[in-house]
Amino acid sequence: MNEKTITLLGNAEAKWPQSPEDATLETFPNRTPQNDYWVLLDFPEFCSLCPVTGQPDTARIRIKYQPDEKCIETKSLKFYLSSYRNHPSFNEEIVNRILSDLSSAVNPKAMTVRGDFSPRGGISLTAQADYPQGGAQVPLETGSAHF
Repeated sequence: MNEKTITLLGNAEAKWPQSPEDATLETFPNRTPQNDYWVLLDFPEFCSLCPVTGQPDTARIRIKYQPDEKCIETKSLKFYLSSYRNHPSFNEEIVNRILSDLSSAVNPKAMTVRGDFSPRGGISLTAQADYPQGGAQVPLETGSAHF
């Protein structure tokens, strides 16, 4: 994970990663680490593949984090999240992996990742993971721009 330079932002020739392993999460220094504030990121066009059927799963991925020394650069986040498009994985695994990858990249004070997956077979699935475990305590709300 590249912490010193931002290579994707402004790079029109940047290539879309084919898997989360190929993606790079870039960060930049938090200019106000002394403040306790939240960053909310909303990715309503998430897509992955069911590892059993190979059919596409779609979701809205929401990330809420309280930065410490580093912040997530959003173009690299878009590339990272888009890299799941051809990646077979269960919904719960995806949410937990995103939390793990992002919290490793920025070491936040707190973070929550929530995936609201579209219904399949008449059942919708929402998975939510917190860092530190049980940390952010974000209430579940559906159909809202907020957590």
